[in-house]
Amino acid sequence: MTENQVRLTIGALLHDVGKVIYRTGDGRNHSASGKDYLENEVGIKDNLILESIAYHHESNLKNAKIADDSYAYITYYADNIAASADRREKAEGEGGFDKKVPLASVFNILNGNSQNYHYSRQILDIENGINYPTEERVDLPEDFYKKIRQNLTDCLKQINYTEEYLNSLLAVLESNLSYIPSSTSKKEMEDISLYDHMKITAALAQCIEHYLVENQIKNYREKLMMKTEKLYDEKMFVLYSMDISGIQKFIYTINSEGALRSLRARSFYLEIMMEHIIDELLEQLSLSRANLIYSGGGHCYLLVPNTVQSKKIIQRKEEETNQWLLDTYGIALYVAGGYAECSANDLKNNPTGSYSELYRKVSRMISEKKSHRYGKKELIALNTQKTKGERECKVCRRIAAVSENGKCNICRNLEKMSGNILYENFFIVQSEIQEDALPLPGEKYLIADNEAGTKKRMETASYVRCYTKNRLFTGKRVATKLWVGDYTSQDTFEEFAQKAKGIDRIAVLRADVDNLGKTFMSGFVDKKGDDRYVTLSRTATLSRQLSLFFKYYISSILGDGEETRFGNTGKRNITIVYSGGDDVFLAGAWNDVIAAFIDLHKALERFSQGQIKISGGIEIYPAKYPVHVMAEQTADLEEKSKSIDGKNAITLFDETGTYTWDDFLNQVMKEKFETVNRFMEITNGYGKGFLYHLLIILRTEDGRFNRARYVYYLSRMEPDENSDENKKEAYKRFSRKMYEWAEDLKDRRQIITAIYLYVYLNRTSEEEEK
Repeated sequence: MTENQVRLTIGALLHDVGKVIYRTGDGRNHSASGKDYLENEVGIKDNLILESIAYHHESNLKNAKIADDSYAYITYYADNIAASADRREKAEGEGGFDKKVPLASVFNILNGNSQNYHYSRQILDIENGINYPTEERVDLPEDFYKKIRQNLTDCLKQINYTEEYLNSLLAVLESNLSYIPSSTSKKEMEDISLYDHMKITAALAQCIEHYLVENQIKNYREKLMMKTEKLYDEKMFVLYSMDISGIQKFIYTINSEGALRSLRARSFYLEIMMEHIIDELLEQLSLSRANLIYSGGGHCYLLVPNTVQSKKIIQRKEEETNQWLLDTYGIALYVAGGYAECSANDLKNNPTGSYSELYRKVSRMISEKKSHRYGKKELIALNTQKTKGERECKVCRRIAAVSENGKCNICRNLEKMSGNILYENFFIVQSEIQEDALPLPGEKYLIADNEAGTKKRMETASYVRCYTKNRLFTGKRVATKLWVGDYTSQDTFEEFAQKAKGIDRIAVLRADVDNLGKTFMSGFVDKKGDDRYVTLSRTATLSRQLSLFFKYYISSILGDGEETRFGNTGKRNITIVYSGGDDVFLAGAWNDVIAAFIDLHKALERFSQGQIKISGGIEIYPAKYPVHVMAEQTADLEEKSKSIDGKNAITLFDETGTYTWDDFLNQVMKEKFETVNRFMEITNGYGKGFLYHLLIILRTEDGRFNRARYVYYLSRMEPDENSDENKKEAYKRFSRKMYEWAEDLKDRRQIITAIYLYVYLNRTSEEEEK
């Protein structure tokens, strides 16, 4: 970025900081109070930056004594686009402003919802817990804004206003302004945070500047202020997306030795690799991370300028990245990109449907590239390339130079990285190779370090950037803090099996959000077909909320589980293998994996006000079972959950164990499991052999239920006349229910699952040995 581009980005990012000052009781226009605050309290003296704060509204700009090419005009136009995408009138709004109004939940209007939930007053900090939306309105008084003002002042004074500190500025704003509304108008929706509005404004401003420069437009006043209506249809922007193929195979194709550590390291490595590719691309485009709309699960969306130069850079970056992936990992991984040119009106969904169509165009282009990965040149190279060794790595199974223990250099370093993921908070990208470093595209290398070591590396010539994990850290070329679900309670599958309740087994969960693509494209269309809320700002806000849940809040959810039949309150004996923007892979003690999935389901219901659903599959395995088989089988179970009408389901053990969440919690567990459990508690003499025999009769291989045999067995097992009356009565109630449930296929499936769960929970180690 040029020095002026940096100044534009800073001005656009800070353009509305005066709203915080205004809401502390400062009675002036927020443009004036913002400029004075930054100039006199923070110490910013750069007029080019301050003009964007003082003159980003037309009322101030039209009489301003500034140059025709002042960046204030770009910020003004970018703010207009962002604000018109943010601000949508309520169905029953009123006039005036309410500067104490809290931030409304974006889920209020998602998927046909019509609620009025708000967030609590807090900053974005894990110590504050999960900020669940609530019906109770908690006002934001002047004292709260004064605390935010002080936080901002303390942080902003520590930042150097150069390109190297842009991402630190973003982190400061995100931490402090994520739960403050951008608009306090009583007639408008207040569901876009001040942080999201300022970030989108900066992204738009950077794109506009690139577009104007390439088109040799120097009079910004004339172009952006005098002809704005016509300008809204000009294709200034590009919505660009990247998608990494082959992630699952890359992560899960490993052997069983040290499997858990390898899984964690590989998933984290790919996440860092994606962020690195994004940052390298943004740097080459002379943009900042303000232009990153969404990143997670091997996907990302960026807003970039619609220029010839940008498209050339994007194409070259894709080609270079894929060549590096071919050279390093063969055909295991591939990056496909797609884009759609768009105008300001498209981003505002004007005309109706234009915003959703952008995503469809991008998706079609990516699908086309995936179906035609390599050209003639790449195919010839693949067929003639020489291997880098003579032996197969026993972990990843690539032919490579391996050490005495049979592992290639990358797999050895990934194993070492596994511990760093959990215990280090700084991950450095540098241009110099060193022992234990992992390769990244562009001849860069990844290492982990502590804070002191990171600060020393920042002063070296080989330092490129740093990623911090789950904490705010401002500094030179800090790319971003990564939200990383790093919860774990054990280090090996064997340890998890030993911690399991009942049967000594582990379980694997694979799950993801239902209909997420459809939600992003049309989730803000209401029941009457009104799509006024389908805009870039809400898409960005929704994606950030889901990233917070699955990458940030998930660790606290799993560390403070609710009591169920599968586990007590508190920490779950599991590990997060992967948790991205919308999908999850957990492994651990089999009972705690089920308990954790229940925890996640309930927390997501509460977090999204019931508007976002999650489906998944769980299977139980011995600790040394092949990882790739576990991954494949649970993926099939996950798909089974997603195949039923309405999704929102859990599949346990095999395809016959698929239930909606309501059926599983209420019919399988609350009704049938509790019936079995009460019966076994009262009738102590009936062993698990009785239940095993019932399962054999109920679960026939050909699917035909032998009713006569079932009735005979239940009759034969009745207590004799001399038995305890409580026992006889308990058996009577139990057998009556069992007769009833056996007659209905749905009930029969549910009781089979309930019996299996009871047996697994109550199986002893002595029984396993038999």
